[in-house]
Amino acid sequence: MRREIPLIITFVAGFVQLVDFFVPHPLVANAASELRQWSVIVIAASIVLGIGNLLRIHLFERIPRRTAGWPYSIVLLAGMFAMMITGLVWGVGEGTPFNYLFRHLKVHLDMTMFALLAFFIASAAYRAFRVRNWEATLLLLAAVIVMLGRVPLGSLLTRGLPTALQLPVVTEWIMNVPNMIGFRGIMMGAAMGVMAMGLRIILGIERAYLGGE
Repeated sequence: MRREIPLIITFVAGFVQLVDFFVPHPLVANAASELRQWSVIVIAASIVLGIGNLLRIHLFERIPRRTAGWPYSIVLLAGMFAMMITGLVWGVGEGTPFNYLFRHLKVHLDMTMFALLAFFIASAAYRAFRVRNWEATLLLLAAVIVMLGRVPLGSLLTRGLPTALQLPVVTEWIMNVPNMIGFRGIMMGAAMGVMAMGLRIILGIERAYLGGE
């Protein structure tokens, strides 16, 4: 029954939400709304379980055993407890310690992480833009045009050309036509994949959430 009960709950909840999307009936809408309210409780419980698992791994395993990178575990736990304590004691409004830590610590750490990510993207772009075939040549050419068209230098270089050949205009065409076509194709494929995965979960075919059973 440990396997059947989660499958039944998943099927009923998913089926009700699916029917609510296509059948505008008050009974179905009320049931779907009630299930969505229950999901808030489930999410809150999962957060508590996640915090417990975090403490188990870092506080009782990695730090006592001095595994590789254990000082980062101390930083992680210190940050988590600092945010939790300040939020519970002083609240999360303007002027509170929680808000101060969020604005002046977390936001700046996020900005630093994304700044470092730019260098990784540049490194990946260098490897991807090596001209090995005609597809890579088109990718390199489009990337150079878009990068030049987004900066004032592109306008200066093509200022004397006809309007249709100026880099900013060509850049807008690349972004609005070929890029949008590829983007919509990717999004349609991703949406179909999400639909297929949702049906697999509702029908009990996909059971990874049961712990690999």
